[in-house]
Amino acid sequence: MNTYRLMVTGRVQGVNYRRFVVDMAHALNYVGYVKNRNDGSVEVVMNCEYEEDLEFFISKLYDGSMFSDVHDVTCQKIDYLIFDDFEKR
Repeated sequence: MNTYRLMVTGRVQGVNYRRFVVDMAHALNYVGYVKNRNDGSVEVVMNCEYEEDLEFFISKLYDGSMFSDVHDVTCQKIDYLIFDDFEKR
């Protein structure tokens, strides 16, 4: 299992984007968190076992919520973190 930090930029705050990410993560049984950042971006930290699953999740992040407009998603592998659930912070 690996832990990844995804940084999502664009119009992703104030448009139910975090709720979208939480719902998608719960549907896929992922654990981690999503939170707004002061610079207007959204940070997603999650555990994922397979690269194909990570690529699928990133493609869904680009789809976003109804009123979001995602410009970019960057991905960085970080030290392993343990989570019980996926939460909105």
